[in-house]
Amino acid sequence: MAPSFALDPYLAGVAARVEGELRRAAEAGARGGPARLWEAMTYALLGGGKRLRPALVCATAEAFGADAGEGSLALRFAASLEMIHTYSLVHDDLPCMDDDDLRRGRPTVHKAFDEATAVLAGDALQSLAFEHLLGGPPGDGRAALLAGLLASGATRMVEGQSLDLEAETRAPDLDGVLDLQRRKTGALLAASVVGGAIAATGTDQGLGPAGLRLGLAFQIADDLLDLTATTADLGKRAGKDSAAGKGTLPALLGLEEARRRADDYCEEALQAFAGLGERAEALRALARFVVSRRK
Repeated sequence: MAPSFALDPYLAGVAARVEGELRRAAEAGARGGPARLWEAMTYALLGGGKRLRPALVCATAEAFGADAGEGSLALRFAASLEMIHTYSLVHDDLPCMDDDDLRRGRPTVHKAFDEATAVLAGDALQSLAFEHLLGGPPGDGRAALLAGLLASGATRMVEGQSLDLEAETRAPDLDGVLDLQRRKTGALLAASVVGGAIAATGTDQGLGPAGLRLGLAFQIADDLLDLTATTADLGKRAGKDSAAGKGTLPALLGLEEARRRADDYCEEALQAFAGLGERAEALRALARFVVSRRK
């Protein structure tokens, strides 16, 4: 990666394209569906955020020479992946799960609307993700592969959330924490990288392990921020995971060792991207951003 790579404009450009795709999908649904439901879905989808997963999709596709602009399969998958991610946040914030009042500096969906609407909005976003992904030109086998990848990633993510809830009453050991994080966070981060490769080439290019390492690095960085950042910085309640007694690498190993492991996982992912040449500058910059971000 060239040291001067302009990551902020790249993230902003991906966010603009993905949010346009999300807005069009929400507007199309709202024309024929219950107004309150689609209002809640739109509120969730367009609530900001880094759009890191879509950026990883687009950057990986571009690293293999594919287009990730409007109308591309890569962008369609990126938007569908963000729908799955958004549904998971809506459900995670519910009182029966993590019971959060703030997400990205705004009231969570069940606070802005109500709990039943939040459940239904999350359900509908999950279905919409596959409808959107498979709604492109017929006959493209890559879309079916991407749908399978998305379904598998979503299942692993839910398994991780289940393990996370168990961890509040039965603290896992190191292997248990890593297994939880590979599922809850790693699965969709890996799907971002693998999905970009499939959209570009029709195969995963062997990038699954690198994607999982990025997922682990991201989650460790998130756990560190939970301990060191403020609520204003994060846009959500700081310190909640620590207060809940959740099993994390910082809790098990201490801040410095956890930070070292995050850096190591990031470096392993970067090594996997090393042979992709100049077209992978954005991908390498995003990998470094995973561990250097401040919110």
